Amino acid sequence: MLGKEFKALPNIYLVGPMGAGKTTVGRHLAELLGREFLDSDHEIERKTGASIPWIFEKEGELGFRAREKAVINDLTSRTQLVVATGGGAVTQTENRQYLKQRGIVIYLYTPVELQLQRTYRDKNRPLLQVENPEQRLADLLKMRDPLYREVAHYVVETNQGAARDLAQQILRVILTEE
Repeated sequence: MLGKEFKALPNIYLVGPMGAGKTTVGRHLAELLGREFLDSDHEIERKTGASIPWIFEKEGELGFRAREKAVINDLTSRTQLVVATGGGAVTQTENRQYLKQRGIVIYLYTPVELQLQRTYRDKNRPLLQVENPEQRLADLLKMRDPLYREVAHYVVETNQGAARDLAQQILRVILTEE
C-alpha cells in the first residue's frame, strides 16, 4: 500500500483520552504508511529511565508536563512519523501549537464507558489511581474534549471497528482531504 502520496504526508499525531487506542491504532497506521511509530509517553520513559507513575510521584504532574513538552517539541520537529501522545498532552498551549502546526492531528474520540473498560486494570495510569476512576475519566474528558477538538484536523470515533480498521479509516480520511 506504500506510495509516493504517503511520503508527502506530514507527521500524523494521535490525540485523545487514555484508553482511546492511540498506541494500538498508531502502530497500525505507521505500518500502513511505512513509517516509524513513537509514543510520547514511552519516549519520556526512555529518555528519563523512569516510569510515568514514578515521575508523577517524585515530580508531580507539573514535572511530568515539563518533560512531556520537551518530548513533544522534539518529536514534532522530526519527519515521517506517526506519534501517539499522552492523554493530557493537549493541556499545554505549546503542545497544541506544535501538534497543529507541524502535522496532521487526529482526535480519537472515545466515550467514557469504553475508556473505563480499556483502562480499569492498568496500574500505569497515575490519574486513575483514585476511588472513582469512571468519574475521573468523565471529568478529564469534559475538560479535555474541547482541547482535543481545537487541535484536531479530524475526529475519528473509536467505538466501532478494530484498531487496524480505524487506521485504514484514518488513512482514507486524510487522503480524501489532502
